[in-house]
Amino acid sequence: MMGLRNLSNLQQRVIAAIIAIPFLLFCILYNDYTFLVLFLVIGVLAQLEFYKLVGSISDNLPLTFYGTFCGVVMHVLTFFIEKGDLAYQYYYVLSPLLTFIFFIKLYKSKDEKPFKNIAYTFLGIIYVALPFTLFTVLAFIKNDTYDPNIVLGCLFLLWSSDSGAYFAGTKFGKTKLFERVSPKKSWEGSIGGLVTAMVVATIISKYYTNYSSFQWYAIGVIIVVAGTYGDLVESLFKRSINIKDSADTIPGHGGFLDRFDGLLLSIPFIIPFVKLFP
Repeated sequence: MMGLRNLSNLQQRVIAAIIAIPFLLFCILYNDYTFLVLFLVIGVLAQLEFYKLVGSISDNLPLTFYGTFCGVVMHVLTFFIEKGDLAYQYYYVLSPLLTFIFFIKLYKSKDEKPFKNIAYTFLGIIYVALPFTLFTVLAFIKNDTYDPNIVLGCLFLLWSSDSGAYFAGTKFGKTKLFERVSPKKSWEGSIGGLVTAMVVATIISKYYTNYSSFQWYAIGVIIVVAGTYGDLVESLFKRSINIKDSADTIPGHGGFLDRFDGLLLSIPFIIPFVKLFP
């Protein structure tokens, strides 16, 4: 692992992709349960990263384990409801589960700013756990049947957009996109990401015909635009606590939050689009 860290950022990215992508593809394509386990684990790790970063600031004491537990319950419950194994009424379980956050904080006598930490606990659920849960909703969005194609399509668009933006920004990037938040991001990189995503959307539409070409292009645009904002939002969060990466779990990419930040703000837009324009 230390030898891998000594390689260039691009080399680390390539090696990490060669190892991770086949595993991701296997879990998504094998069946719906391997899909559940994959994104449940990624969601938990990302949420723990978030709470660890928040907890690194003085006086911040979010309910790390309970907040993550709420995320797990929400994710698993959504999977079985969207799959059709549980009735929609079971969503009401989440109401008392989340309310217990207030009750637990009453017994944390060492917490001098309980409501700030209650807010951080909820933020970890809303910002991290909810989007990964919505990814499960997307996987079952048509007729309660698991569809790996929409999942893979979104991931291919996300990865192609990120890669296109990385290479275009590195080669041609001059005009700053949002210098106050992310000095390295450029308009040239964003345009490169959009062009790459549109090319991939064209290819996807030829094979994944459950969705029209228009839908794939629109999903691609959503991922590029909302994904860029997702990256900027995470950059704003990291700058506020003076760190570069959320973790160093994935060589060349940082942590799970860094790798999936584009997904966090894309999925809440993709689902209503697919529902409203079937």
